[in-house]
Amino acid sequence: MNEQEVKQDLPNEDNLAPSNSEETTETAVEDTLVEEISEEEKLRKELNNSKDQYLRLVAEFDNFRKRSAKERIETIQTATKDLMQSLIAVLDDSERASKTMETATDLQAVKEGVALVLGKLNSILTAKGLKAMETGAGSEFDAELHEAITEIPAPTPALEGKVVDVIERGYYLNEKLIRHAKVVVGK
Repeated sequence: MNEQEVKQDLPNEDNLAPSNSEETTETAVEDTLVEEISEEEKLRKELNNSKDQYLRLVAEFDNFRKRSAKERIETIQTATKDLMQSLIAVLDDSERASKTMETATDLQAVKEGVALVLGKLNSILTAKGLKAMETGAGSEFDAELHEAITEIPAPTPALEGKVVDVIERGYYLNEKLIRHAKVVVGK
């Protein structure tokens, strides 16, 4: 064997170093892994942001629900308070009328006093939206507006199936029926 053949068989630095194509492949694999890791981190950050937004939205809705319930209760209490303050004046007048009736000798003055108190009560309730139902003897019976307490034989044939007498008046509050009129119906 000659020297050249021996040199070819011996490993040299050129034979030991990886080829260019192998380097490129390894670099490409490393770059792909880095890209996948950064993409995964990006997706995790987006997921965490979405979770955070969701939790904030749920908390905000819960706060809104609680605040709305509290405001509704306060509104109802305030409305009741306004009505009660208005009715205190009628209560005061009723107490004065009661004291006056104990010692009064003039029946006409007592009647006038009671009529004044009743008028004041009616005006306060009307101002708050209460309206009496217009039902009288001879009006048509309507099951949606009237509650039949009893049926009696009609005094005249014209009153059959109609209201003969009103026991308690019906009322509307802001155009909504809050109490049916209790009536006697002719049969």
